Amino acid sequence: MMKLPTSPALLVLAAGMGNRYGGLKQIGSVGPGGETIIDYSIYDALRAGFGKVVFVIRKEIEQAFKHAVGARFEKHIAVEYVFQELDRLPQGFSVPAGRTRPWGTLHAVLMATDAISEPFAVINADDFYGAEGYRMLAQHLQSGTADYAMVGFILRNTLSEFGAVSRGGCRVDDNDFLQSIVELTNIARDGMDIRNMDSTGRITMLSGDEVVSMNMWGFTPRVFGQFREHFQKFLRSGCLDFRAESYLPSTVNELVLAGQARVKVLRTNDSWAGVTYREDHPRVVETIRRLIDRGDYPDRLWT
Repeated sequence: MMKLPTSPALLVLAAGMGNRYGGLKQIGSVGPGGETIIDYSIYDALRAGFGKVVFVIRKEIEQAFKHAVGARFEKHIAVEYVFQELDRLPQGFSVPAGRTRPWGTLHAVLMATDAISEPFAVINADDFYGAEGYRMLAQHLQSGTADYAMVGFILRNTLSEFGAVSRGGCRVDDNDFLQSIVELTNIARDGMDIRNMDSTGRITMLSGDEVVSMNMWGFTPRVFGQFREHFQKFLRSGCLDFRAESYLPSTVNELVLAGQARVKVLRTNDSWAGVTYREDHPRVVETIRRLIDRGDYPDRLWT
């Protein structure tokens, strides 16, 4: 009998939502039926063939999150929760006195080690990625390949009209494999142009066609061992700096540069949307409305 491909899981990084949304009492509505960005993410993942959602949250927001967010999806897809807490560290490590800052997105992904045994995607809870990325990731994750994946967005499709942003600029080879990621800070529109100013004040003009990472990844469970090793290295070298965090893109970059992973870049023309600035919210609503009018989404997602 032919073995059917395993439905991939979707890992949603949501541990910071309590801070951004006032304890989850009010979650920003972007759809005509009160849908949030997470609603559209789960809807797109379901349509693409994902079979399970794992939310990374903080223990202190567990009940509020389950009531305000998770309960909406439990009748549509299997839902699990894991908790990112400061003291959830590998054996032999402890929280330095005075440390209150979270450990970062790499640590968040590691919280799902025991909850995920299938190929999986990683997304940010409050980013709207568009349906195409989920379709491409699901196909890649069900293909049986050992290669990891990253959905690559076109820079101009990810900018805010209201201020500068940071993006992971990607070098990609002729076979669409990731060669490196460089963090570009302070990217902003300059009239019809796009400029990037680095920490020294040097300005580089960008075309807008550059491929960037928006933290939409695909992995196999093998990555947990690699991530654990890199996180332990971070704890040994950087945890005394209370501002330091371990980031997912920089860790993937290190794996690629060391030849320990291959990452297929899945290019999408979809527009990313998120609320970097308060003024971005109407643009997200407009993006969703335009996609509904085009027939990409129903007026009400869950009815």
